[in-house]
Amino acid sequence: MHIRTLLLAILYFPFVAWAEMTRPAYIPAPPAAVSTSSVMQIILSLVLVLAAVAVVAWIMKRINLPQQGAASLLKVVSGVAVGPRERVVLMEVNDTWLVVGVAPGQVRTLHSMPKGNVPAGSHNDTVHNGKFQVWLKQMVEKRNAG
Repeated sequence: MHIRTLLLAILYFPFVAWAEMTRPAYIPAPPAAVSTSSVMQIILSLVLVLAAVAVVAWIMKRINLPQQGAASLLKVVSGVAVGPRERVVLMEVNDTWLVVGVAPGQVRTLHSMPKGNVPAGSHNDTVHNGKFQVWLKQMVEKRNAG
């Protein structure tokens, strides 16, 4: 039995020696699953996504697209700024015009009248030329007289 063991040891010794020679002297530890650079990359990606969402929201606010359902029910005919943050707006609801005062945090109905005709020129021209006040006064006088 000893002879057999000795014979096997002699036959397998070259293979064991060869395996020992081919094995590297130092095996480095596996890299950490979460490193500082990967955390920074994740944080940077999150910041970029949040910035993209903020930019798209800002662009959508600036474009100010009209809502599909509300366009047929309610229409802003004209408006004028009466202060730095206050406006008087003429709105059309069905066959009624509402004169509405708009300020930060509140909206009040100032006057209600039947639907009239828009004066010659577009409502943008009347707002920019400052004739909205004159036209509004004429409409209120017409309603009060009739």
